[in-house]
Amino acid sequence: MFDFIKPPLYIRLSPSRLAVRNVKTGEFISEPPDIAIYRGPKPKVLGAGDEAALYKSSKSAQVLNPFSHPRSLMSDFTAGEQVLKAFVQKLHKKSFLSAAPRMVFHLQGDPAGGFTQVEIRAFREMALGAGACEVTLWQGQDLTDEQVLSRNYPSTGQVLE
Repeated sequence: MFDFIKPPLYIRLSPSRLAVRNVKTGEFISEPPDIAIYRGPKPKVLGAGDEAALYKSSKSAQVLNPFSHPRSLMSDFTAGEQVLKAFVQKLHKKSFLSAAPRMVFHLQGDPAGGFTQVEIRAFREMALGAGACEVTLWQGQDLTDEQVLSRNYPSTGQVLE
């Protein structure tokens, strides 16, 4: 119910790129999944994506990629949630009447043995923490806008539950 007011976002995540697309409007953002965090006594996000690169030489900021780890697609849950939230806000400008988005979160990468239940739950919680009202985790070939809108995912991939 009320699916027509939930903006459907298709999010593709790899260690080197985070792409967020509103499949209804075609709006799109694709940048490195980096985040710059102020190192002071009260840490705060200074920038995400391309904006984080501005702080690489700053001594008062730490720039990191929370999706870069040799054994997993996630190395820092809190920073990852902040990156995802920043990307969604860049694309989906918050207004007084904006609805929480429905996210299809496409995990790109193939960890040995597949994603664990802990990782799957962490990615779901991350998306919910970034403002999603509903989350589908997907692993497989890239989806078309029509597949995301109709929730008709090809049998060549899998919905991670």
